[in-house]
Amino acid sequence: MKKLLPILLLLVGLGAGAGLGFVMQPEADPDAVAGAHAPEDAADDATHGAGDAAGVVLAEAGSSPSATGHYAPAPANVQTVRFPNQFVVPLIDEGRVHALVVIAIALEMDARFDFSMMTHEPRLRAIFLQLFFDHANLGGFDGVFTSGESLLALRRSLREAARIEIGTEVSDVLITELVRQET
Repeated sequence: MKKLLPILLLLVGLGAGAGLGFVMQPEADPDAVAGAHAPEDAADDATHGAGDAAGVVLAEAGSSPSATGHYAPAPANVQTVRFPNQFVVPLIDEGRVHALVVIAIALEMDARFDFSMMTHEPRLRAIFLQLFFDHANLGGFDGVFTSGESLLALRRSLREAARIEIGTEVSDVLITELVRQET
């Protein structure tokens, strides 16, 4: 009986978890499901909703910066490619790390461009990290670091670096998460 009880509890737990997962799953919107399977044209069908080998999700939604630095609706043929991992930037003062900034970014690019995060991520990550370190060393993450001008300058430098590395297919670099944690 002692050996049978743990197995029985495991089976009951698995059954309860599966039943709860089935009951709690969100209902699918019939309009969204019907539209998701109807490709608009054959060229977009190859990249729409697909991911690359690194598990990066590609979507045809996003935003691009306007002249004021605010996000505006993206053009129709734009895909958003998220970096799978966040960037961690230490803020150093008098030789000690006094805070960490965690940043998640995504690239907006032409949907027809054949982009592989697996191929481009190491170089882009190195380039972006250097830009984040430079921004931190210039005091870009001190004070009110989320002000429009500070973030606009950072996004502009990230976009220019991405265009130099990948090409003009990159329309913008989106900062999707930005957190500063004091140590």
